[in-house]
Amino acid sequence: MALSQPYGFQNLLKDGYKHYAGLEESMLRNIEACKMISNMTKTSLGPLGMNKMVINHLDKIFVTSDAATILKEVEVQHPAAKMIAMAARMQESECGDMTNFVISFAGELLAQAENLIKTGLHPSDIITGYKAASLKALELIEGLSQYEVTDFRNVEQVLPVINSVLCPKISTYYEHFGQLVTDACIKALGSRGKSFDTEYIRISKILGGSLYDSQVISGMIITRAPETTKHQVEKPKIAVFACPFVMDEGETKTNLLIKNAEDLLNFTKSEEAHMEKLIKEIVDAGVNTIVVGGSISELANHYFEKYGIMVIKSMSKFEVKRLCKCIGALGMPKLGCPTQDELGYCDRVHVKEIGSEKVTVFEKSKDDSKLVSIVLRGATTTLLDDVERAINDGVNTFRVMLSSPRFLRGAGATESYLSNELDKDAGKIAGLDQYSYAKYGQAFEVISNTLLDNAGLDKNIKATELLSQNVDGPNMSVDVMNGRLVKSEDMEVYDHLASKKWAIQLASDAAITVLKVDQIIVAKPAGGPKPKSQAGWDNDDDHC
Repeated sequence: MALSQPYGFQNLLKDGYKHYAGLEESMLRNIEACKMISNMTKTSLGPLGMNKMVINHLDKIFVTSDAATILKEVEVQHPAAKMIAMAARMQESECGDMTNFVISFAGELLAQAENLIKTGLHPSDIITGYKAASLKALELIEGLSQYEVTDFRNVEQVLPVINSVLCPKISTYYEHFGQLVTDACIKALGSRGKSFDTEYIRISKILGGSLYDSQVISGMIITRAPETTKHQVEKPKIAVFACPFVMDEGETKTNLLIKNAEDLLNFTKSEEAHMEKLIKEIVDAGVNTIVVGGSISELANHYFEKYGIMVIKSMSKFEVKRLCKCIGALGMPKLGCPTQDELGYCDRVHVKEIGSEKVTVFEKSKDDSKLVSIVLRGATTTLLDDVERAINDGVNTFRVMLSSPRFLRGAGATESYLSNELDKDAGKIAGLDQYSYAKYGQAFEVISNTLLDNAGLDKNIKATELLSQNVDGPNMSVDVMNGRLVKSEDMEVYDHLASKKWAIQLASDAAITVLKVDQIIVAKPAGGPKPKSQAGWDNDDDHC
């Protein structure tokens, strides 16, 4: 008896494949998934945005309003929603900020497209209108620059920009941390040129105290006390060993026969003599401080104490690498006497007690140090992690500002103006794509409407007023902190122009890519079920 074959497209595919086609099954389903992910992060937009609590597969808790972190830890599975998440990830990588804008705007573009599809407009007309509108929006933005930083070492010029980035993340403490981040960035920039690396700014988190106790230190901090009793060295010469400070063991196994007490006493003498000789050579080279990237033997520790050397142990190879960058040392891959060129220098190495924790500070003068440490204090690790993410956004904004120092009016002013301009231009288009062109402009309103919602204002009344005040230019903004509409020039809230262009481009590309999909073909997952007792045993993240 002949086996019955699947009917239609399924006949072409192996068993286990799934196939979805048509507006209902593929396009609208994709749009719905993207709207859901947009609605999830949209409520976190702005200074009064809500936090999300995410518990990842390792049971680590994240309490944050940072959209990039939320999407990274949520592990989105839907293929269309993954495109939106990927666009946000690219925004984070390129500019370090405005990830929530990308997700919210892309979700709103697809929501507006869904309405047009249901009224009978073909997706190709929508895509044509969206492409034309995105090009026009990028063109308009070029002429909307309202603020430009001319001196990157001037605190008064840089501070409003950093405050604008930090306020939506840490609305209560943004003024304090705005000063810290601005100070750290200017110190890391140095006195010459524009060479700036985000690696030059390190963050050390120490539990206890208040966030207002956080401070900036020129140099680097290792969050552990020295291994020896010497806790302070002025003008140190520092040798860095990127390996454990222990004697090499032989490759062959040997059995020793000890016949008497004298043999037992002489057993370790050669090893002791070799270790003392090595450490004495290091001391004779002028070294008085040693950093070891690994374990330290008790025998070595004995001779370090004997010769009065300050020894610090670091178990992180990345920390050792950053320390070498800070003090100008070369991390030696094996034990030996370093040359003068391989040594590092700073003004002072000393132990400092912060709260109940002892840390070792490699301090350099303000003019000489490019590497700067920000010490964060706070009550919980989740709070410190969230502040760290906000600081990283501020540092990244300073980085992109060096190549493009122009800024737009923020707090919904620029988006409202773009919405008005695109709606005005849509009436000049003759084809069916005029409808999607107009909807693209309306999608910009999602930013100002979300800010109005989070500020507790009546969106139905204030949204109309905001649009009417921004016809001639980005003149009116949403003062979320005080729940009112104010003139943009009085608020001093700015969005980075180049970052906004990237965000619009990435959100538009992601939305258009989703709209181009008319069929979904899903293969059967490879392999069998994962063991229930050891869930996630093959995940790389578990071993990091």
